[in-house]
Amino acid sequence: MVMAAEMLANTGGLDGPGPWWPLFPLFWLLLFGGLAFALFRGRRSWGPPHIRHSAEGVLAERYARGEISDEEYRERLSVLTQHRR
Repeated sequence: MVMAAEMLANTGGLDGPGPWWPLFPLFWLLLFGGLAFALFRGRRSWGPPHIRHSAEGVLAERYARGEISDEEYRERLSVLTQHRR
């Protein structure tokens, strides 16, 4: 019994690491790779939101810059609101 305990303490009871030794480095690689992927993928959504201009907003901007007249603005706005309903 003492001899068996001494063998286990000195050699671990095995003659080497065995065929499963690549599993531990692969596990850590996948774990850290998954964490890095999740962090960098999530960072993209932390940036400024994408600004989407509505048709009415673009029309109002063009009117404010003086590109279209008051009459043209009202005509186009009425067309946009009719199609939205």
